[in-house]
Amino acid sequence: MVTGLFLVFCPVSAAGAISTVSAGNTVFVGEQGLDIRAAMDGDSILGWWASGAAISSSSPDKTISVPNPGSFTIYPSDFQTYTGTWYRLKSPTTANGTAFNVVDPYLDLKIEDTTVSTDVTNKWVPTDDELRFRIDTNLVQMLQRNSVSTVPITIKVRSPDGTLLNALVSKSGQTTSLVDYPVTTSPQYTGSIWGTSNRAMYPPGTYSVWAECNVNSMKDNYNQAGKTVSTTVTVLNQDQNPLIGNKGYVTNPTTSTPVMTTRTPTPTVTTAVTTSPPPTTVLTPVATATAESPAATTLPATAVVPAAPTTHAPGFGAGLVVLSLCACLLFFLKKH
Repeated sequence: MVTGLFLVFCPVSAAGAISTVSAGNTVFVGEQGLDIRAAMDGDSILGWWASGAAISSSSPDKTISVPNPGSFTIYPSDFQTYTGTWYRLKSPTTANGTAFNVVDPYLDLKIEDTTVSTDVTNKWVPTDDELRFRIDTNLVQMLQRNSVSTVPITIKVRSPDGTLLNALVSKSGQTTSLVDYPVTTSPQYTGSIWGTSNRAMYPPGTYSVWAECNVNSMKDNYNQAGKTVSTTVTVLNQDQNPLIGNKGYVTNPTTSTPVMTTRTPTPTVTTAVTTSPPPTTVLTPVATATAESPAATTLPATAVVPAAPTTHAPGFGAGLVVLSLCACLLFFLKKH
């Protein structure tokens, strides 16, 4: 991998001008070595009142002594929770005009793919696309200061192997320095300064990117993400979309792979039914001993007992015929 990139430095404002503060200018938490003599106008005490306080008739809620206005520091311990307007005091309780406005710095960076006009912050970019950066910050309020035309902000790019890049090369071969990049507005867009197709310089992998501002040593004194240094973001540079598998199918690690279901018709089975006569139920009498008949038979309550056929003793029918003839003969004799 080629790491010796040429640096192209952009001109920035003179240190003296960016550290010189006039009355009413904006200063940031963490700035050091500020010349606030014009803002103090001969006074040696700063005072801060809470929002809505009657400044002309009340004492300040916080005061800070200024023994050396030619080199003053906006210490986080003194000013972080006391942002807003600070006044110079002609006495410990009396305001004598506005000195400056203290602001908490804000810094953010995003990555954009100019080939397809898409925000690719924390996303994937294909080889051969060109990238640019977007910087959002309130540090452009430093432009209020006399003779300040740009705010220097450094962009940091760390390659997959850990190398810190201090410049980037575009697709056309133009080299752009990332050190003290001149910011004049917010949002600030760089050009398409990063051509991902150069595999010798930019091998596949994940690149970490962030921005930082150390104007007047503010990052040294107030190194907090989102303030003097942006939150680190990433971009994955590779040939193939990571959401597409080897066979060209889109995959999603959070979604289960669909399972193809094959339906097989269920064969109809015909079973021959053989009719059999109902089983014969044999009722077994249960012997119950009673006083009248020790061998009496008791059938179950649910059993149906078929009627037994009537039987007659032999000769019984002939006897009835003889008796009938005798009766007829007696009846005849009585008539005569």
